[in-house]
Amino acid sequence: MFKNFWYAVEFATDVVPGKPKRVKVLGQQLVLYRKNSDNSVVAMSDLCVHRGAALSDGEVKGDCIMCPYHGWEYNPAGEVTKIPAHPDKGIPRKARIDSYPVQEKYMMVWVYMGDLPEEERPPIPDWSAVDDTDTYAAVTGSFLWKSNYERILENGVDVAHTPFVHGGVFGNPEKPEVPEFEIEESPWHCKVSVKLNPPKSKGLWGLINPNKQDLANRPQVPVSTTWWLPNMILLEVDTPMGAMKIFDVNIPIDEETTLVKFIALRTFFKGKWADRDAKRRVFKVLYEDQAIVDAVRPELLPFDLSDELHVKSDYNAVLYRRRRQQLIDMGWSVEGNTIVGEGPARVEARVIPSPIRKEVPELASAWNFKEVRSREIKAGIQEKEAAAKDVAAARKPKGAVNGAAATTKNEDVKA
Repeated sequence: MFKNFWYAVEFATDVVPGKPKRVKVLGQQLVLYRKNSDNSVVAMSDLCVHRGAALSDGEVKGDCIMCPYHGWEYNPAGEVTKIPAHPDKGIPRKARIDSYPVQEKYMMVWVYMGDLPEEERPPIPDWSAVDDTDTYAAVTGSFLWKSNYERILENGVDVAHTPFVHGGVFGNPEKPEVPEFEIEESPWHCKVSVKLNPPKSKGLWGLINPNKQDLANRPQVPVSTTWWLPNMILLEVDTPMGAMKIFDVNIPIDEETTLVKFIALRTFFKGKWADRDAKRRVFKVLYEDQAIVDAVRPELLPFDLSDELHVKSDYNAVLYRRRRQQLIDMGWSVEGNTIVGEGPARVEARVIPSPIRKEVPELASAWNFKEVRSREIKAGIQEKEAAAKDVAAARKPKGAVNGAAATTKNEDVKA
């Protein structure tokens, strides 16, 4: 999982004024709420600095959110502005939590989970088709996976699996070959375009679809799959009835759980009467994919390319893995840079550094949740475990062959 990217974490319509909403991404809980002054969305760490209560269980007051435990109030910048128990005392400098940049765009709430300045942040991809309501009708949905988001992303852009996993839906098992394809790529995305032989349409689509020829005479269908770093994909199919685009974000809740949110557009059957069927078709494909991807081993993508075998049709997946390794080398891995509270590292207490930590270095000592590299934490744990083993080994009687020898050794250790 990677920091320093914009993550679409929720549909904009699901963040309702006056109701804080809890979401989880990269192993960290966030609270989303709308300011009363201008209805814009605020995203902050869902972890009160006082006793660790979830602010998402609290209450919106003006532009602030109030902790449900002791009534501490936080402004949109993440600073505590009121401590009801001590109204006459000053607010401690450490009374602050991380607040993240937010954009509402393409029907989604996007949160920047990182600490880079604005000019260095990777862009939000161009999903302007989502806003073109004259051309497209849209349906949306969510789908929870017990799989790693990178396995799901690779599956989503893999053209070669469709005849076998989605045979008869939009894959054709009678024509599984992947022909020559066109590639478009940048540091942040890869698009593969190919023409495939579709199966015969079924149901409502089968009644309208003009392509009723046999496989040999049926026109090919242009298909494109695109990934954007770190977790977004787009499937485009120019069906005989019209264009279809399915945007989805694979939100990494943690390493083993992913929440997919999709926006499916179509230029045909644009009436509301067709929405239910359009959504049903997307879910059918997701369930077919889930049955395969949930059983893939290892659950996480290998770090070494040579650990799995790749062929020509895996081009976009291989490119993704190479870019992923570059991001790891850049130090953007969440595992390599996480903030935890004092004491043992707990995944539930993960906090991604927000931009203000770099923008205002004078606040370096004002963060209760310190920046600690998880590798160092793990190293510390390993050192403690090694020390414990040493103590246990010292207490264990060497060469003890009877109770007397063991007693002597144990007494030596106690002394």
